[in-house]
Amino acid sequence: MPIPDIDVKYVAHLARLSLSAEEEQKIGAQLGNILGYIEKLKQVDVTGVEPTAHAFPLVNVTRADVVRPSLTNEEALRNAPAAANGLFMVPKIVE
Repeated sequence: MPIPDIDVKYVAHLARLSLSAEEEQKIGAQLGNILGYIEKLKQVDVTGVEPTAHAFPLVNVTRADVVRPSLTNEEALRNAPAAANGLFMVPKIVE
């Protein structure tokens, strides 16, 4: 299958890049090589190969979600620099 012509100026515009004529030529050739390689990969027989997102199975290691005793409100606010109505007081950051 032939590789389609790539409009490098259009792609650069979408990426918000300003390219010189020399850079356009260089990147156009590189994109052409990449698309050619993708065409080669499309020819590989993958029947019987299960699609995967990762080469190795990934499993999150998490601890069991168990209810445990926590700090009381007074204990949590004991070392707070400023507290009012059972809440931490923090400096205003939005003007």
